[in-house]
Amino acid sequence: MHDPIALALAEDIGSGDLSAQYFVETRPGWARLFAKETAVAAGVETAAEVFRRVSAEITVRVVRPSGSALQPGDSALEVEGPLPSLLTAERVALNFLQHLSGIATLTRRFVDAVAGTKARILDTRKTVPGLRLLEKAAVVSGGGTNHRMGLYDMVMVKDNHLAAGTTLSALQSSIRRLRAEHPGTRVELEAERLEQVESFLSLEGVDVILLDNMSLAELRAAVALAGGRITLEASGGVSLETVAAIAATGVDFISVGALTHSARAIDFSMELL
Repeated sequence: MHDPIALALAEDIGSGDLSAQYFVETRPGWARLFAKETAVAAGVETAAEVFRRVSAEITVRVVRPSGSALQPGDSALEVEGPLPSLLTAERVALNFLQHLSGIATLTRRFVDAVAGTKARILDTRKTVPGLRLLEKAAVVSGGGTNHRMGLYDMVMVKDNHLAAGTTLSALQSSIRRLRAEHPGTRVELEAERLEQVESFLSLEGVDVILLDNMSLAELRAAVALAGGRITLEASGGVSLETVAAIAATGVDFISVGALTHSARAIDFSMELL
């Protein structure tokens, strides 16, 4: 299985940390990793594992676990051990902590924006290669919900799958074959027009209809058409400015690619004490 921590340490340390070897006194050290701005913590346990991987002599204490609200100055992690090892681990640990906390913080803003509606915020597959599991865990830390992890655990029949002019009967046949060979697998169909929504509602074995880039009026019409018979997911053109209005149409889920592809890193530092 892919190990992002091992990869990150290998690319940073290479054949050895020359700065720590030649310019840092070999003595015990203590440090804390703290937020420099308001945030939702994520990747704290990943950062802790970075220190453990660098040296078994490092003791790590998680002060505020992933999902915790942080104010400027709040510690997320405290570490104690050989000073050269602490400094070797510092940047990789901070990289994970900053990036993943950025995702959790942005997710929390979207979740807060739809509070009071039934809509739940979903992530997408628009993730940094190799970091998907960590990024999706950060979405959960921010209060969001994971969509499919990959192409293997859920079917999503998108516009490009339908571009060849697949007939409704052929679609139904494929769904039945999938159900027979992969029972329990969820099936989602993407609709760009209300006519597609109406036709998809006639199919058996469909769990979710994705309403792609529809106007608010179209979303409301789709919700009325579905009448609670099927789960509806809205996607496309979703921002912090538009998400509340989308949620108010009555859709069940709103998928937001920006959670993982556009989250700004949160400012953290490591302070030696």
